[in-house]
Amino acid sequence: MLETERLIIKPLNYNQLLKYLKADNSLEEELNLKMSMRKISPELLEAFEQTILPNVADPSKNYLFCTLWTGISKNDRAMVGEVCITGEPDAEGNIEIGYGTHEEFRGRGYMTEMVGAIIAWARNQSGVSAIIASCDKDNRASISILAKNNFVRTGKTDTQYNWKLKFF
Repeated sequence: MLETERLIIKPLNYNQLLKYLKADNSLEEELNLKMSMRKISPELLEAFEQTILPNVADPSKNYLFCTLWTGISKNDRAMVGEVCITGEPDAEGNIEIGYGTHEEFRGRGYMTEMVGAIIAWARNQSGVSAIIASCDKDNRASISILAKNNFVRTGKTDTQYNWKLKFF
């Protein structure tokens, strides 16, 4: 578990991921949080089925590199968003992150704080030398989150910017 000034950032275990996926407030009950109106996007559902759940269930993998890390507001006792690391470090020491803020908590700096905490955690993990991320070209909030956390734009596609933060 990680902690910042305003947040507790908790990596979800396999059973907690199943509850997260149900979006029926069973996870919020377990964590003693306010009930939420979370919705699971088709893209997140696909990521759960194809990547997140199988990787977290695999005992040969470090689940901290495969799970959702949920941000919990200390003041509100509510889930504000999630960061997902998409897997263990590759041969070059890169890990990739994706993230999302729950709609009612957007624009408050929570995700900038969460990404900063994940960066601090990742710096201390063996085999990690950089974090990569991508975001839509028109997603100003995501661009701001990455820029505030010192990521450097490394390229682009027709629709996305690619970013990297090197540790060494």
